[in-house]
Amino acid sequence: MSGSVSTPVLLDRASGEPETAKGEIESDVTTAVHRGEAEAVGFDALADQVAAVAEEHVAETDRDAVFPVAALEELRRTRLLGLLVPVEHGGLGGSVADVLRIGIRLGRVDMSLAMIFTMHCQQVAAVVRHAAEPLRSELLARLGSGAEYLASVTTEVGTGGHLLSAGSALRSDGAQLDVDRFAPIVTGGAHADGFLITMRAVEADSPNQVSLVYARRDQLTTEASGDWQPMGMRASHSIALQLTGAVPAHQVVGAPGGFADIAGSVFGPLAHLGWSAAWLGTAAGALSRVLRLLRSPAGRKRFDVKSELLLTRLSTARQRLDSVHALLWRTEEMVRTTSDLSLPRNQLLLNALKITAAEQCHAAVDDLVDAVGLRHGYLKDSPTRLEQALRDLRSAALNYSNDRLHLADGRLALMDAEVRFA
Repeated sequence: MSGSVSTPVLLDRASGEPETAKGEIESDVTTAVHRGEAEAVGFDALADQVAAVAEEHVAETDRDAVFPVAALEELRRTRLLGLLVPVEHGGLGGSVADVLRIGIRLGRVDMSLAMIFTMHCQQVAAVVRHAAEPLRSELLARLGSGAEYLASVTTEVGTGGHLLSAGSALRSDGAQLDVDRFAPIVTGGAHADGFLITMRAVEADSPNQVSLVYARRDQLTTEASGDWQPMGMRASHSIALQLTGAVPAHQVVGAPGGFADIAGSVFGPLAHLGWSAAWLGTAAGALSRVLRLLRSPAGRKRFDVKSELLLTRLSTARQRLDSVHALLWRTEEMVRTTSDLSLPRNQLLLNALKITAAEQCHAAVDDLVDAVGLRHGYLKDSPTRLEQALRDLRSAALNYSNDRLHLADGRLALMDAEVRFA
């Protein structure tokens, strides 16, 4: 992210309350690791159930560019939609690390589903960290039970993906807020139970005074437009939506006009972490399918597994993914333990993760296409599904453009003449 940011989300697994002291965080690490290992086993089993459902439908959802409805229902049934909701609110009490592990697992099957899941968790984290009562308890109860899938409404004509400005303004009569908002891209918008919407704050003096507003679907009139026929990420069903309605004034998440704090502490960090996990899972799944093909009896007949060129390409692909994996978990550790995400070195690491994961995961799959050739690298009907993985991963560098992040990083680099690392 290019702007200055504030305290990151550091959620205690049991309470959901923000941790503030680095010493307290460090003292809880050993206990959290042992507790987290046991919980992660259960979460992994739930993720496997969702992945199995997704596997049954992935060819259809990609071919027809339709939302993975069956997989979403399994996310509800397993209550993984409430992964980040504290236990006392009926959720699973998971951590950001759990989100990343599950994002990788789902990405191995369907990148669209992994992105849908991690972006939903990003919205939930914003509610956990920034929503006030009575909205917080009301919404967390629904999220924790798996009853609510949240979509993000942050894109806008004229601002693109720039989070810290808004053209559409909220209107208020005191008790109610009027919402009139068009968004050119809303992932899963046709299937969401609720929305977190960025709009210019009531009576704002500047487009940078942005509020985040929650709206239930039944509080709005939603009108879809256009047709979703992209190259990749087809099952994300990221359509254009017009949202119109009125919500109670207490449904502003965070301070009115204070979305910059949410963007810096939740939206930015969890976007880069969650997206990268989805991309890594997609590329890892592709590599795994290629390796299974090469090790199969049919593959050993078709390919020379002693070929130096083949071995080199496999090595390069694996090296790319190991590098992204290491960077992902180093960045997760930084976000979890740092006291100030706004420092240039921390911002640079977050941006480096997004840029590197986007480039290297796509490049790894491209390597694999060359490694296995036309039949299994280029054709749609290959069990390697490299063709779909390559199409899906081509979106990664465009999803909040790498070019935009490089410009921000250039400015941040100038602020850190000592070249200190996070």
